[in-house]
Amino acid sequence: MAAVLLRRLLSSAFDEVYPALPSDVQTAIKSELLMIIQMETQSSMRKKICDIAAELARNLIDEDGNNQWPEGLKFLFDSVSSQNMGLREAALHIFWNFPGIFGNQQQHYLDVIKRMLVQCMQDQEHPSIRTLSARATAAFILANEHNVALFKHFADLLPGFLQAVNDSCYQNDDSVLKSLVEIADTVPKYLRPHLEATLQLSLKLCGDTTLNNMQRQLALEVIVTLSETAAAMLRKHTNIVAQTIPQMLAMMVDLEEDEDWANADELEDDDFDSNAVAGESALDRMACGLGGKLVLPMIKEHIMQMLQNPDWKYRHAGLMALSAIGEGCHQQMEGILNEIVNFVLLFLQDPHPRVRYAACNAVGQMATDFAPGFQKKFHEKVIAALLQTMEDQGNQRVQAHAAAALINFTEDCPKSLLIPYLDNLVKHLHSIMVLKLLQLIQKGTKLVLEQVVTSIASVADTAEEKFVPYYDLFMPSLKHIVENAVQKELRLLRGKTIECISLIGLAVGKEKFMQDASDVMQLLLKTQTDFNDMEDDDPQISYMISAWARMCKILGKEFQQYLPVVMGPLMKTASIKPEVALLDTQDMENMSDDDGWEFVNLGDQQSFGIKTAGLEEKSTACQMLVCYAKELKEGFVEYTEQVVKLMVPLLKFYFHDGVRVAGGGTLPLLLECARVRGPEYLTQMWHFMCDALIKAIGTEPDSDVLSEIMHSFAKCIEVMGDGCLSSEHFEELGGILKAKLEEHFKNQELRQVKRQDEDYDEQVEESLQDEDDNDVYILTKVSDILHSIFSSYKEKVLPWFEQLLPLIVNLICPHRPWPDRQWGLCIFDDIIEHCSPSSFKYAEYFLRPMLQYVCDNSPEVRQAAAYGLGVMAQYGGDNYRPFCTEALPLLVRVIQSADSKTKENVNATENCISAVGKIMKFKPDCVNVEEVLPHWLSWLPLHEDKEEAVQTFSYLCDLIESNNPIVLGPNNTNLPKIFGIIAEGEMHEAIKHEDPCAKRLANVVRQVQTSGGLWTECIAQLSPEQQAAIQELLNSA
Repeated sequence: MAAVLLRRLLSSAFDEVYPALPSDVQTAIKSELLMIIQMETQSSMRKKICDIAAELARNLIDEDGNNQWPEGLKFLFDSVSSQNMGLREAALHIFWNFPGIFGNQQQHYLDVIKRMLVQCMQDQEHPSIRTLSARATAAFILANEHNVALFKHFADLLPGFLQAVNDSCYQNDDSVLKSLVEIADTVPKYLRPHLEATLQLSLKLCGDTTLNNMQRQLALEVIVTLSETAAAMLRKHTNIVAQTIPQMLAMMVDLEEDEDWANADELEDDDFDSNAVAGESALDRMACGLGGKLVLPMIKEHIMQMLQNPDWKYRHAGLMALSAIGEGCHQQMEGILNEIVNFVLLFLQDPHPRVRYAACNAVGQMATDFAPGFQKKFHEKVIAALLQTMEDQGNQRVQAHAAAALINFTEDCPKSLLIPYLDNLVKHLHSIMVLKLLQLIQKGTKLVLEQVVTSIASVADTAEEKFVPYYDLFMPSLKHIVENAVQKELRLLRGKTIECISLIGLAVGKEKFMQDASDVMQLLLKTQTDFNDMEDDDPQISYMISAWARMCKILGKEFQQYLPVVMGPLMKTASIKPEVALLDTQDMENMSDDDGWEFVNLGDQQSFGIKTAGLEEKSTACQMLVCYAKELKEGFVEYTEQVVKLMVPLLKFYFHDGVRVAGGGTLPLLLECARVRGPEYLTQMWHFMCDALIKAIGTEPDSDVLSEIMHSFAKCIEVMGDGCLSSEHFEELGGILKAKLEEHFKNQELRQVKRQDEDYDEQVEESLQDEDDNDVYILTKVSDILHSIFSSYKEKVLPWFEQLLPLIVNLICPHRPWPDRQWGLCIFDDIIEHCSPSSFKYAEYFLRPMLQYVCDNSPEVRQAAAYGLGVMAQYGGDNYRPFCTEALPLLVRVIQSADSKTKENVNATENCISAVGKIMKFKPDCVNVEEVLPHWLSWLPLHEDKEEAVQTFSYLCDLIESNNPIVLGPNNTNLPKIFGIIAEGEMHEAIKHEDPCAKRLANVVRQVQTSGGLWTECIAQLSPEQQAAIQELLNSA
């Protein structure tokens, strides 16, 4: 015990304890430790002392890498070549525990280290020495994971290492095999020279049924991990992949017969140690890692054979395998989905219930993996087959799983497809619900009811207002469940029913739901008051939290009265602090079986553990706070202070991405809520969050979360406006944005390097494209932030911006990919729009590219360039005049090209049309308006780009209201055509009715209405749809 405590003291509090000791005591500790190691005869005790020595050595390497304990190193060298086996074990144990013990002398001693390890690995008499030296080798390679030259130097240790993996497994020790998994995960390139041998060994161990399950699964883990960390390297060894697939499938067949399975009322958690679960998970990961192009052809025949096997276990495994590969083989399976679906549906009538269950699983998984195409193609067959399977009264588990598959199907089903089946669906779901409610009362069984309630919720959620006719059929029974299902074992059912009621309420809308709203709120409030008595793992908590948020959406402002009751438990859940621990390898081994802990290896024999219970609930609660702030606006003002104090620190909550996203997402909404308290309160709140937000942009590791935080920051600046950032904020933000842009260019270069790699293939290219998309998304958020700053601060901010200017100019260079040029132009568009006339001082950088890019091959680039030329005419000042003249023919060329109105080109073209309008409106002396106007009219209306549509219609109104003769034509002959343009705009919802422009257009129509004959002539030339659109405009604007 003393040894363990001393090691912990050194690892957690070395700096407080050790340096304060007198130097003679320090020397005594060092020599005592080495002496005890030499004297100790008991192996386990000696290991504990070695751990202390390693910990001390770790702390005695100074910042420059000097080892302050030379005697320790000498002891290591002496012991490793000693005749005393205990001492050799001790030396290897210390080196395994702290492979960095040589500090800055490592390069100097490299050959000595290598000789020492080789010599121990060849010790035929002592298996424990071979095992220890293999683990020490792995630890050393892992500690030098970025040193490629060292991999090559140590490559010839691999055959001995693999031999040790093999030998130790047959001595019932899987520690070396675990080290191999770590190498495959962290430094797969080290294995390259002997990859074939590594794979063959893993395959052999995986297939050896004399080994225990854990060892076989670990051996499989080596291959599966390599398919994730070195996919391109592994794809060259197709023979091994082809042999691994049957091994995984064989594991999936390893199922127990279980008499009670079909009607068990509690769902057992998957037994993650079982071969069947391990095999399925491995298959899923391998398909995702290696891609369907390689995996599907190899596995397809195996699955087909398994599905024809008379033994149910093979059919079950075949169907589960189909479910597992859907994500990884997505593209390849899509082509043959028809035959797969037809085949799988047959198994919903298999004689064995567990095969029927697996078929439900496959249908549900495909409904998710291939949505919405799956729903569009197979709705008729699948809905009918699942409803029939849900009638399987003798097998609860099958019924429940069919209901679960139906949930997957309806969640992603387009509303229009589901409506024709509503009657039939509702009839089935209602009759099953009634029957199962009866069984709940008579026998206490609830499994199917739990799923059916969620199926009803899912159907209502998709059907929305079309669910109104069925509302009264379900609501009384659902309320009855919530009222009466109060026993502990019915908590999940009650939670799901609460969810169902709130989803139905949201679907049918306030008007229909109001008849029950008060009852439902009372039921929820009653549950809420019992909330404090609930155990932390009560499943009702998260259902309740989400239900409150839905009630808030339904009731709107009327929900405010319930906030005092709701907010306490919600804040409590959002404030959950997870249990965490920093552990070394020894502690880990004692804890790893403990329930609910997850570990991250930090290297250097250290791991970080977190107890994950409560994290999902915390995340849900944080998202609900976002919902309240968004829905209730100033009605939420009472809670803004406590919520902002909770949320700002959560920007650093690295245990859960969803919590950080919610943390960032609430902040601009809270500012909106707080506006009613006046500018002083608002500014205080902004000061509380601003620093943390900027820092989070600089430090957030996950790109999806980062993009959300950047978006929130931009929104905050839009709310707060000019003057909200101090010079310190600007300085910090400038440095961060500069770093983001530099990283963007560096990542592009790294991807080019990867394209030269010997393992590069088309699947690698796909993953590089994904990385590229992520990078571009971050670039769009940099653009968002700059947009919010330019629109708030105008030209005052340009001196600050100049530090970023060279990087933005780099974005619009001709050789850059189109998204770079698009977003670079967008940033310059903002400068022209918000910082003119001062923007002209940068014209030398952007004007020529902007004119040139109007005719670019990429429609996105054309759109950004055309928008820039439009705002140049509108806001740009006199310096830009000659360039407006130069721009016009370029814009016209794009508009008049043959394919200008195709789906991919239409947005760019509409921006060009709008830009021509802006040039005529704001710089009429730069172009011949009389010549251009008739052409411009012939290009109207715009309907894809709503913002530009408003601009063009406003200009059209200007021209009509000023009786422009070219627009109206001689004797108003153009009016029917203008009516056609207005009608088309209305039909495409190009203008919102509340927009002032809509009123102007309606007035134009009304004026004509008063002049009898002209009105009749105009209306006569419109189609019935156009006439209806004109009427709609008159009624609403």
